[in-house]
Amino acid sequence: MNIDDYYEIVRQKLTLGPLSAPKHPKVIELLKIFWNEDEIKLLSHFPTADKFIPLKELVKKSNLPKQEVKKMLKNMHKKRVICKSGSKYGLLPLAPGIFEAYFSARQDTVENLKKAAKIMSYFMDKSLSFRFIEHGFSFLRPLLPIEAKQKLIEIDENIESSSQVLPYELVERLINNHNQFAVITCQCRLVAELNDEPCKLAKAEDGCFIAGIGAQYMAETGMGRALNKEEAIEYLKKTEKAGLVHNTTYCTGPESYMFICNCCSCHCGILGPTKQYGLPVTKKSNYEPVIDNELCVKCEVCVNKCPMEAIYHQFPLETDSSDDKIIIRTEACIGCGVCASNCAKNAIKMKKVRNDVPPEELKIGNKTFTELIMS
Repeated sequence: MNIDDYYEIVRQKLTLGPLSAPKHPKVIELLKIFWNEDEIKLLSHFPTADKFIPLKELVKKSNLPKQEVKKMLKNMHKKRVICKSGSKYGLLPLAPGIFEAYFSARQDTVENLKKAAKIMSYFMDKSLSFRFIEHGFSFLRPLLPIEAKQKLIEIDENIESSSQVLPYELVERLINNHNQFAVITCQCRLVAELNDEPCKLAKAEDGCFIAGIGAQYMAETGMGRALNKEEAIEYLKKTEKAGLVHNTTYCTGPESYMFICNCCSCHCGILGPTKQYGLPVTKKSNYEPVIDNELCVKCEVCVNKCPMEAIYHQFPLETDSSDDKIIIRTEACIGCGVCASNCAKNAIKMKKVRNDVPPEELKIGNKTFTELIMS
């Protein structure tokens, strides 16, 4: 076999549930950034991304000295282009998977990071999110802002209990349930910065937010910066004021109150396609904004902050300006609460309009999102 045959073998193994690496010359180019010729030959003995292989078995299959195999595995895991569980090793799908882990670790050369960023940007723009649609897959859902329960939500006292605000709908739960927090770089905005196309809302460093044991892991490995509870609250408020959406996985289990992406629609590989193409990979929250036009001063902050461009100013035609209003396009709104949290006049409230209950667990193949980026 020639060397490209080995890269093709490994490309086919980067499969996990609805995730796969497209058969495209740029994918092979990307894999050559991740793995050199010796490494790709070793990886050809790996199983698909839903399984692990023990070191002992890998040595036997590759017919290479144990120390040589261990050295290659150590280097690849340092760059987070493979995953590890005890003494077993495995492949990751391209995205989510290698993409998040590789750019979070940033243990490769700047030259390689920039090359990889250029290729990943191509696929983020072209096709990656569409793979979820073929499987009817929703990946993320918005959590309401940090002060939503106190300031942004109107609940009728007579409303059915099933329609009350529930803990899994609030980012506040991450704060209340944990004492350890960390911020990791937003890989999507990092790719944009490496491509000299920085986000106008926030830097890559103002990225994802992790609580609990995951935060401890990220801080200890140098992949994240630790925050105390007070700093965590201020950080979340900062991202809200910047217009970022608190997205968590589409589930109600532990993962949904340990991890959130702070997403911009201009660069996020999930939120962006939701906005641009209407893809349901970002599930709507159970809330929609309602504007009190008596309080609204038409400052257009909400219009400018809305990540989905779902709000517009209807300029008046009547002589008394009675038709001067801010309008919500509910078909485009995902119910993130960014408009409400940024309204200085408290003229926008979040109203519960549906009671979609996410599943307890969201599996991508046989792994969770956290398992994909923290192995």
